Amino acid sequence: MKVATYNINGINGRVDNLVRWLNEAKPDVVCLQELKTEDHKFPASILLDAGYHSIWHGQKSWNGVAILSRYGEIQETRRGLDGDPDDTHSRYIEAYINGVVIGCLYLPNGNPFPGPKFEYKLKWIKRLIAHAKKLQGFDLPVVLIGDYNIMPTDLDTYKPEKYLENALFRPEARKLWRALLKLGWTDAIRQLYPDERIYTFWDYLRNAYGRDAGLRLDHFLLNDTLKPRLLSAGVDKAVRGREHSSDHAPVWIELADQIN
Repeated sequence: MKVATYNINGINGRVDNLVRWLNEAKPDVVCLQELKTEDHKFPASILLDAGYHSIWHGQKSWNGVAILSRYGEIQETRRGLDGDPDDTHSRYIEAYINGVVIGCLYLPNGNPFPGPKFEYKLKWIKRLIAHAKKLQGFDLPVVLIGDYNIMPTDLDTYKPEKYLENALFRPEARKLWRALLKLGWTDAIRQLYPDERIYTFWDYLRNAYGRDAGLRLDHFLLNDTLKPRLLSAGVDKAVRGREHSSDHAPVWIELADQIN
């Protein structure tokens, strides 16, 4: 089972790029972030023609998450997180696919720091932690996937000193990341590549992609039930270099169908 995440940064403007990558990489399940489209404008028919059923939670101009599947119609289990009835951001959607609970998320950026956007980010992570605790009690394989907008360690940025005051790298957010891991979640990329610099995002400015001045923002967190099934992982970096690409690259993991 190949599961991928891709911050598409505007799905309708990049749907051709998305379909090209889907045809090449053939992931079984894909979590998308930053759809930047209202629900009625989501290109479901185009994706279905490419072989993928989809569910989505859109929002005009901002945010938005979706899950695509080659396994047929998707059993949605949740959209949005508990804990803030006034939160209107489309940042979380969840489904049960091929025996695995798939949580797709787009965590707030939080910049500028300090300020209300950063405080919202911290509150949102705490809400995610509360939901992650509930998921741990289901005795099912679970993976929480998406753009976390957190660089957990110095290895996850090309220049740590540049980001000391950036919400993506602030110790408050990284502390909450560690609290999430302590609940029993495993960072799949770091499980396989504990000491390598691996990036999933390159800014559009200052030739960041050409210089490989990247950040690792897109993560897969596996619960203990799913962790033994992790086989491999990678970043389809070349997709970032294509014309009119997102500033993120697709990231993927492969899971064994069953534990040997």
